[in-house]
Amino acid sequence: MHDGCTGPTADGRSVADKVRMMGFNKQPMPMPLELTCANCDHTFSMTFFEASCPECNMVYAVTPCHAGDAANVKAAGINY
Repeated sequence: MHDGCTGPTADGRSVADKVRMMGFNKQPMPMPLELTCANCDHTFSMTFFEASCPECNMVYAVTPCHAGDAANVKAAGINY
């Protein structure tokens, strides 16, 4: 049971927790997003609804409903 696209998404940890609770964290996104890490400025491709920067391990997450725009991806914290 989940809130779909509603519910807490104010910060990265809330988004990561929600994606994990819904079971989407290890599922591939419909289309990869290019991200620049907020922590180390490394650019990488986000291919799953939860991903980590390969340089510094900053965790990022996005809900499936909002995965079409990199602006909706939230940083949750290093090794979160």
